[in-house]
Amino acid sequence: MMLETTGSGTLLIIAVMAVVTLFTRLGGVLIMSVIPINRRVQNFISAMSGSVLIAILTPQAVNGDDGARAALLATGLVMLVLKKPLPAITAGVLTAALWRQIL
Repeated sequence: MMLETTGSGTLLIIAVMAVVTLFTRLGGVLIMSVIPINRRVQNFISAMSGSVLIAILTPQAVNGDDGARAALLATGLVMLVLKKPLPAITAGVLTAALWRQIL
């Protein structure tokens, strides 16, 4: 099945993505409402966000260009120093933008 990405096709894609996101979030709430939150589950949930982040960033570190690698390095360094995600993300985005603008 092919959807055109012009006109109403774009709106249909956005609507489908919104519905899938809604059901994913509601499903997560429903599932977690029947699971008791103990220390083990809490540790799993805390580790999951880091695992997802690593799964997203590793291909960029391996296959990305020098701008992506510089951004990852800047993000990591700022995160290690400040231990706050927002400044680290900002540093990464600015590094990638400046790297690609200058070089």
